[in-house]
Amino acid sequence: MGNMPFVFTQLKDFDKFFVGFDDQYDRMVKMHDDLTKNIPNYPPYNIRKTGENTYVIEIALAGFAKQDIEIELVDGKMVIRGKTTEDADEANYLFKGIANRGFTRTFALEDQIEVQNAEMLNGMLKVFLEKIIPEHKKPKKIDIGSANMGPKTKPTAETKSTATLLNEDREDRDL
Repeated sequence: MGNMPFVFTQLKDFDKFFVGFDDQYDRMVKMHDDLTKNIPNYPPYNIRKTGENTYVIEIALAGFAKQDIEIELVDGKMVIRGKTTEDADEANYLFKGIANRGFTRTFALEDQIEVQNAEMLNGMLKVFLEKIIPEHKKPKKIDIGSANMGPKTKPTAETKSTATLLNEDREDRDL
């Protein structure tokens, strides 16, 4: 844990309460280390939460056209690249304050986050994201029955055979 950031060093007792999350924790630490090796400050961007499960990443890309931008999903990361063409008139500038250089921005995405759409408007790239929650992970209410009611679902072949075996086992026992 020598070069781990402050946030991760504060979680040393993390494993006392969460079972089976060690792989996710290690993956987050590795991603953090990979993403923060060379933190670029260009181009500037915003990340907005627009709803309970929706997000928008806005990147200011003055001087870039749609065909200069590439968005790729690789191994849980969204990589956005901007390619530029060399300007032959470099010597004619008296002052050049607008950056005209290529870039790569990488964002780590949770497994359930999907890229829905991307738009380029007035020099602003907007990438729309949504967290898709599978049915089996959505909250559900469990009805509580009484012991003599049995299951509320129809017995399957597997449950019938198990129930038959249990009943036969009771008959064979000397009580």
